[in-house]
Amino acid sequence: MHGTKADDLTYSFLRPGAPEQTTEQKFKQRAPGKVLHDAVCSHLNLVEGDYFGLEFPDHRKMMVWLDLLKPIMKQIRRPKHIVVKFVVKFFPPDHAQLQEELTRYLFALQVKQDLAQGRLTCNDTSTALLVSHIVQSEIGDFDETIDREHLAKNKYIPQQEALEDKIMEFHLNHMGQTPAESDFQLLEIARRLEMYGIRLHPAKDREGTKINLAVANTGILVFQGHTKINAFNWAKVRKLSFKRKRFLIKLRPDVNSSFQDTLEFLMASRDFCKSFWKICVEHHAFFRLFEEPKPKPKPVLFSRGSSFRFSGRTQKQVLDYVKEAGHKKVQFERKHSKIRSIRSLTAQPSEQHSESSSFTFGDDADAPAVQSCQQGKELKVSAEDAEQRRSPSLRKSPKEGRRVDGVVMATMEEEEEIVKDRTQQNRTQSQQPSTAGSLTGSPHLSELSINSQGGPPLANTSLSPNLSPDAKQSSPLISPLLNDPSGIRTDDEEEVRRKRCPADKAYFIAKEVATTERTYLKDLEVITSWFQSAVSKDDYMPETLKNLIFSNFEPLHKFHTSFLKEIEQRLALWEGRSNAHIKGDYQRIGDVMLKNIQSMKQLTIHLRKHNEILMELENGIKNSRKLETLCRDFELQKVCYLPLNTFLLRPLHRLMHYKQIMERLCKHYPPNHTDFRDSRAALAEVSEMMAQLHGNMIKMENFQKLHELKKDLIGIDNLVIPGREFIRLGSLSKLSGKGLQQRMFFLFNDVLLYTSRGLTASNQFKVHGQLPLYGMTIEESEEEWGVPHCLTLRGQRQSIIVAASAQAEMDKWAEDIQMAIDLAEKSNGPAPELLASSPPDNKSPDETTVDQESEDDLSASHTSLERQSPHRGNTTVHVCWHRNTSVSMIDFSIAVENQLSGNLLRKFKNSNGWQKLWVVFTNFCMFFYKSHQDNHPLACLPLLGYALTMPSESENIHKDYVFKLHFKSHVYYFRAESEYTFERWMEVIRSATSSASRTRVLSHKESHVY
Repeated sequence: MHGTKADDLTYSFLRPGAPEQTTEQKFKQRAPGKVLHDAVCSHLNLVEGDYFGLEFPDHRKMMVWLDLLKPIMKQIRRPKHIVVKFVVKFFPPDHAQLQEELTRYLFALQVKQDLAQGRLTCNDTSTALLVSHIVQSEIGDFDETIDREHLAKNKYIPQQEALEDKIMEFHLNHMGQTPAESDFQLLEIARRLEMYGIRLHPAKDREGTKINLAVANTGILVFQGHTKINAFNWAKVRKLSFKRKRFLIKLRPDVNSSFQDTLEFLMASRDFCKSFWKICVEHHAFFRLFEEPKPKPKPVLFSRGSSFRFSGRTQKQVLDYVKEAGHKKVQFERKHSKIRSIRSLTAQPSEQHSESSSFTFGDDADAPAVQSCQQGKELKVSAEDAEQRRSPSLRKSPKEGRRVDGVVMATMEEEEEIVKDRTQQNRTQSQQPSTAGSLTGSPHLSELSINSQGGPPLANTSLSPNLSPDAKQSSPLISPLLNDPSGIRTDDEEEVRRKRCPADKAYFIAKEVATTERTYLKDLEVITSWFQSAVSKDDYMPETLKNLIFSNFEPLHKFHTSFLKEIEQRLALWEGRSNAHIKGDYQRIGDVMLKNIQSMKQLTIHLRKHNEILMELENGIKNSRKLETLCRDFELQKVCYLPLNTFLLRPLHRLMHYKQIMERLCKHYPPNHTDFRDSRAALAEVSEMMAQLHGNMIKMENFQKLHELKKDLIGIDNLVIPGREFIRLGSLSKLSGKGLQQRMFFLFNDVLLYTSRGLTASNQFKVHGQLPLYGMTIEESEEEWGVPHCLTLRGQRQSIIVAASAQAEMDKWAEDIQMAIDLAEKSNGPAPELLASSPPDNKSPDETTVDQESEDDLSASHTSLERQSPHRGNTTVHVCWHRNTSVSMIDFSIAVENQLSGNLLRKFKNSNGWQKLWVVFTNFCMFFYKSHQDNHPLACLPLLGYALTMPSESENIHKDYVFKLHFKSHVYYFRAESEYTFERWMEVIRSATSSASRTRVLSHKESHVY
């Protein structure tokens, strides 16, 4: 009792081997089970504790779950010798939905335990591969002697001796893999197994045949032995009930099904039957509902049936909470592991959680356990762990970082679904988080996220800053390259460098030509070198298409290589770095630009071919599954940091950049300047080329955007058709019977689509419905529905109510929708149907109507598409989803114009030093490199939703030319080298952080469709 009141209980967390190290807390004697569950999660510093439950044997020796609503003392009546186990209760369809490394570590322990107990059964190859990842996480890289000794002392599976050679063979392939990466790969393999997360409940069917029932995230499963013979998806189940020993499943009517309306299974006893029914109710609520169900009102006289209900957060609430809340990372130990994980990459050791608690799982325990004993009304809780490792480790999502040549890229800390979300690829080689020996960023959208397509496939030695950055992380993580002291410039060095460089604005304009030309040349090499190398390995691409692409890009690459060399030589003379004895006026750039732009006119024939290249490549992908796979895999490589078809448009975009640069130069020079005439002539030449190609470029941008959106959507057949023009995409809330639900809307000039983000490995958006714009009306309806920033869209067949996050956002949508309605009225009639004619999950007709959308549509239940796309967690669409904003085609066009490259010094909110990085700004993102010579970025920071400001006095940034980027708790400072470069970075970044109003830029570009 420890001197407490009689109505108080005390529980202690005991650490094996250190009984004196206990943490005691008190709670009331009638405290509900939730108090104990929360206490265990708090002790473990576990944020995603909702996936776990407390399990104990009742008085019949049957394992049951602790009810979170009922008092503990009513459930554990004689707790003196009862062991309550803390184990995984809900297994999500994709472990990449687990944002914390600690959570994935506990899941890995559960897999290890299930293997040892024979509960997770699979073939020998899969078993050996699973064990090899466990061994890698515990002892590190392969060493035959150490491996044999370790396997002799540790039994991971029954009859392990027969598989030891195969285990070591697989272990040899995991060189350099960290414990966190091993956990990720272990779960990636395990989740594909039929018995993953399955607990069998013996039963009999109506004919008396012995079977086993189980429940999973997708629905109720039927097994014969360990073989699954049937499955009832949640979408097909109308009602679950039990009557005495009979478990009843009532199905929705389906003319295509041979099942009866109600299925009946006989279980051993009423208690077994009720226990299984409760588990089913909880799984359905956790995976299918958006929020915890409300309690039923108590009957006045008598009740009929069970009052049991699910208590706690649903999976959607957990994902939202983890994404939006700001949690600090905490340390935890991997008991007895020889691999040490790096806790923090920041320069401030104080950022580490000072109260990081360790926990272990004893070898004799199945899982973390809560040891209950009532002597003196004291409840002792012991977390014991079956994993034998000890190593502090970062808690972060696999999405958080990608390894680049042994280096992990920092990832953005917010979207980490975005961020959070690029790392959930449905294949064995998927992105992995990194800890030991490598540093990664947070899981959600990483603040430093790599590759808008989802990053390179990982090969056991393998981004994303969260468009899956971890919203819980207080500060961004940086890679060893970014944290290299040699990359930090001291103030003295900076001052000396500034004094040595010219101060003329024309010099910095010329330098911008050089820095952006370097990036452009690297982009050309993506096609001429990397892509050409990829397609040359196989014969998947027709020779005619190869010749069309590379015969038009190689002359461009050759020309711009020479052009860049000439610019850099002129800058060296301008700065006095070389040939100082040569006399002459080298402090100008107009003559170099004029000469090369005139030469460039001879390449116009190649630029005119780009429209044909883009269309032929898309047609080739459409007609060839192998070519589609080749291009998709190439987009996952680190060098392809943007969508592949974006690189095909780069030469046209570059002409526009030359025009803008020459306009700034002519505006700067007085008419009598020696360089003015050449500069003005160069401007005239490039303007003439742009006028000839501008219309073609706009049509190509729309064509490219339609194809890019097609990759993000599930359930549409004919998105890309002649005459269709993309207008805006973004996140809105749709009002339904369940309240406001987040949906992703896509507006075109003839139709409005609304979708939801599916919990699938590909992370695509599933189309729920379409509203043809022909005949639609739009009206404000805040007063009618009591919802801020609300609009009613009335179509000819359906009306919906939508709400935006802010009035400015709603104004943009209202303006664009009304404009699109006007365009549709002038067209020839309603748009064709976009919804797929044959839904892949074979739903009944009443479930596939546009109006009917429910949580069923959001489940991970097999929407088995013929062609599963790779994970797309870091695209602009996902950024908009996670940051609750929108982007228009005008914004995309402005982003094309506002591209910039150059060196910046970067500083985090709580760090002291400035790091010099090569930064490329494009596609609403800042991509970070160690130097301009690198072939691929270390990380990227999507800027949609970020605010751009100047540091205040209280922030103590006593430097010139510093700007600040911040979103929620994420703050970054960037420092430019001159006033001109500072203003340029502010200008281009502002274009990405503030979405354009159509009326403000209506004449920005004329409307074209391909």
